[in-house]
Amino acid sequence: MSALSTLDAPRTSRGGRPRDPSRDGVIRAAILRLLADVGYGALTMDAVAAEAGVGKATIYRRWRTKQDLVVDTIAELNREEAETPDTGSLEEDLRLMLRRLVAVINGPVGAATLSLLSTVPHQPALAEAFRTGPLEVWRSAFNEVWARAEQRGELRPGVSGSLSAEATSALLVQRWLLTGDNVDDAYADQVLATVILPLLRGKGDA
Repeated sequence: MSALSTLDAPRTSRGGRPRDPSRDGVIRAAILRLLADVGYGALTMDAVAAEAGVGKATIYRRWRTKQDLVVDTIAELNREEAETPDTGSLEEDLRLMLRRLVAVINGPVGAATLSLLSTVPHQPALAEAFRTGPLEVWRSAFNEVWARAEQRGELRPGVSGSLSAEATSALLVQRWLLTGDNVDDAYADQVLATVILPLLRGKGDA
């Protein structure tokens, strides 16, 4: 789903009352709903404030621009979902990671992301922020899985950054973005068992 400075933390206050962290979740949920409903082009800071039931100053204390607001929200919620498991088993770690990706795809973050796809190619700064934000969040999480598996002796060094690593989530993302077919835990488990693990083992990585 490792980041620009705008992604590491929400914008700090530029004066006035300090931020109330308890409102962050409410605001982020409102942003996702609006992105899914109206898309990036029609999204406004005023609309976010109204949807979240907060004052405009509350929004501007966190983010200075609409782009900051959108990228920070998507990146932060992907970061929560992509927390790396450590079960002691490569297969189980990958199973949990893929199921977490399924949850993102089928949840509010996935719906909001779909609404942004037509915008990203025309907004270079937004595209770069996605590459260094949400995409890097998931890449880093999978890299931790590879590193731990190497330490346990389940993988030989060099999987990180390889085609095998790149292929791990590719079928889920392809089905989600291109075919419209259902992406669920059963599909993720099937991909893991029939594609990912055989691919790793077939090239001598496991």
